[in-house]
Amino acid sequence: MKYVGAHVAASPGVAQAPVNAKEINAKAFALFTRNPSRWVSKPLTESDISTFKARCDEYGFSPAQILAHDGYLINLGQPDDYKLEQSREAFLDEFRRCEQLGISLLNFHPGSHLNAIPIDDCLDRIADSINITLEMTEGVTAVIENTAGQGSNLGHRFEQIAHIIDRVDDKSRVGVCIDTCHAFAAGYDLSTPEGYEATWREFDEIIGMKYLAGMHLNDTKKGLASHVDRHESLGNGVLGADCFRMIMNDPRIDNIPLILETINPDIWAEEIEWLYSIENK
Repeated sequence: MKYVGAHVAASPGVAQAPVNAKEINAKAFALFTRNPSRWVSKPLTESDISTFKARCDEYGFSPAQILAHDGYLINLGQPDDYKLEQSREAFLDEFRRCEQLGISLLNFHPGSHLNAIPIDDCLDRIADSINITLEMTEGVTAVIENTAGQGSNLGHRFEQIAHIIDRVDDKSRVGVCIDTCHAFAAGYDLSTPEGYEATWREFDEIIGMKYLAGMHLNDTKKGLASHVDRHESLGNGVLGADCFRMIMNDPRIDNIPLILETINPDIWAEEIEWLYSIENK
């Protein structure tokens, strides 16, 4: 089964997210559990937690259909030790919020070396950050999102993601989210049948399909291997509609959250409807 949804707003509180997902006929959703642009946010209240869980139950959203996303400020590969600790504290808070809400998947961008340390050292810092957090929490999987490779951001090559996973102690609690826009911008050609199959073959050989825990379905404004992260509505970008047709008919991608982060939330319901219309065709 395909669980298609979108990264919905969680305002005035997290309990609104499942409502917003239901309104666009989503079968999955992503959300921020705290303000993504701040280091510290107010704790979740008992009302927040109980209402979120009740609404997820009411609308049929299981933990397998929810993909939380961490904040923008966190850099688990931060070269500066003080700032790294700040990122790790915020990352731990993200995990604990997921624990409280019964969310089992937390998606995050791996980190950036900021041209201050070698790539491998940065990847090791990211893995160490994950290990520290997993040791202090339970029931939540760290889901590494691939990046477009802008600037000093890591995670744009499958080898970099594999490097991190190889150094995570509890491999049962680490996964990968593939963003189609980011993958294309990083040089993985998902736009043609040949490129699509080659990409997943490489993913399986280097990382392993068992680690695929979610996807972000986004078209892109920029070209192959541009290393520029610019999302576009489905079928309106360089990636094109065929990519999403292949995804919707690929049994390897069943039973994981497939999340829209396309640029026009007003048409998310239409995009979700279109995706389901091309399934099994």
